[in-house]
Amino acid sequence: MRRAGKTLSEAAAAVQWIPPADAQPVAWHELFGRVAPVEVDLGCGDGSFFIARAEQHPERDFVGVELLLGRMRTACRAISVHRLTNARVVRYESTAFVQHLLPPGSVDGFYLLFPDPWPKRRHQSRRVVTPLFLRGVAKALTLGGRFRIATDQADYYKTIVRLARDLPELDPISGLSDDVLPQTTFEKRFLAAGDEIHRLVLRKSLT
Repeated sequence: MRRAGKTLSEAAAAVQWIPPADAQPVAWHELFGRVAPVEVDLGCGDGSFFIARAEQHPERDFVGVELLLGRMRTACRAISVHRLTNARVVRYESTAFVQHLLPPGSVDGFYLLFPDPWPKRRHQSRRVVTPLFLRGVAKALTLGGRFRIATDQADYYKTIVRLARDLPELDPISGLSDDVLPQTTFEKRFLAAGDEIHRLVLRKSLT
């Protein structure tokens, strides 16, 4: 725990953004110094997924959103070590980030990979996926932009599918993606244990 509290190096600190209380919606070209497609990894944890994506796609910009300080700093250090100029970490709660800091039509892809399932019924109100959250994602996506979700919890998956049905702006799409995605730390763990992974891809309607 003490390690997570250490001060970041100058290079690692340069890739983090901790929005102030009065922060306005982010201008991606100011954050990255260029205009490029943007993908957002919500609840990015140690950042291994979106950092791998950033390495695969230097033509795109990637943002990891993480509230826990230790995880955020781990991601910042990894970006610094890999010398990535197309990756940033934002310390913020995912729902608030989607609702308040994203301009409409500004994100080409969202990822929500193995969010906390809060399996006990009395805790399920804490789940990140709600109608309000999905509306925020739909508003922030570009036309044709995709929202990829993965969970090992069948009950949570069914709930997300049901909520998405009530949102005409997001269309579920089937079939294999033409983009090979890196595995997250949790995904590797679940697959090693033989757990089933439930996936959903929602696309912002073109009409």
